[in-house]
Amino acid sequence: MSMTKYRVDRRQALRLLGGTAAVSLVAVPGARVHAQTLDKVSYQTNWRAEAEHGGFYLAVANGIYKKYGIDCDLRMGGPQQNPSQMLLGGRVDMIMSSAFEGLNYVKENLPFLCIAAIFQKDPRVLISHPNVGNDTFPDLKGKPILIGAAGRTSYWPFLRVKFGYTDDQIRPYTFNMAPFLADKNISQQGFLSNEPYAIMQAGVNPVIHLLADAGFDNYQTTINISKKMADEKKDLVQRFVNASLEGWAEYMKGGAAAEPANVIIKRDNPEMTDDKIAYSIKVMNEKGIVRSGDALKLGIGAMTDDHWKRFYDQMTEAGVFPSGLDYKKAYSLEFVNKGIGA
Repeated sequence: MSMTKYRVDRRQALRLLGGTAAVSLVAVPGARVHAQTLDKVSYQTNWRAEAEHGGFYLAVANGIYKKYGIDCDLRMGGPQQNPSQMLLGGRVDMIMSSAFEGLNYVKENLPFLCIAAIFQKDPRVLISHPNVGNDTFPDLKGKPILIGAAGRTSYWPFLRVKFGYTDDQIRPYTFNMAPFLADKNISQQGFLSNEPYAIMQAGVNPVIHLLADAGFDNYQTTINISKKMADEKKDLVQRFVNASLEGWAEYMKGGAAAEPANVIIKRDNPEMTDDKIAYSIKVMNEKGIVRSGDALKLGIGAMTDDHWKRFYDQMTEAGVFPSGLDYKKAYSLEFVNKGIGA
């Protein structure tokens, strides 16, 4: 799929909604409100447009990036794209990724890092049928679970250490709900706001096991960039982060506040419907995906040394990363923890 570029301001988004409104230029610290040439920044998402990317789309749709002097080239991901390769190849300024990828940069001695974490909790889940005794993580020990290739090298090692799962439990996951629906004794992987919704639409009220609630401390939906850009364009990077966090603070209100972004999301990914989007925002709020832990005090996008250390220690114990890695090179706290959206 080719990358789609979005340069849609609030007035354009409202035209799509059937109305018009003027762009308000409110004085905000760090924002640029006078007429000028905008700084271009490209940000690559990790999948097709969806509510899980909503804050970035809102910052485009409502003109928040422009308020901060930025022309944001928000690029939609897809199944045939590898954002990390695009970042390493210099084809994009920033990507949506995770703390796991940040530690990989250090492991491979690559000059890239995470500078913000929108999702305080990793939204990955295991999903089971109700009323069959698979109600907790310990209950799943020794039982068949559908797991994809990426999961086997990321969160599965954590589950092995934490709950004593074994590799002979794994069955291949093909991103098809049919095997799960056909066998009440099987569980499967998923994302909090995606597969559970599809399963409910098929008539099953699933048991949802959120990996983050079991202690899996991976940051998700991060902003990852090159160390060179973080060092040489600090003002621009800070403006991009601030604008993005403001977009997320507004988007998580849902309803009318989120609608300018949802218009674009539905336009560019017709699989996204109003009910799917509403469900995603609802469960993200209920489970504290964006606002929980450190973000309650430090603001949306928060990261801390303690959280990173916990995750690195988890993955080291699970054998994913070597001991002695200078994990602090995986991230910078310079651009976050400023109280935006707290």
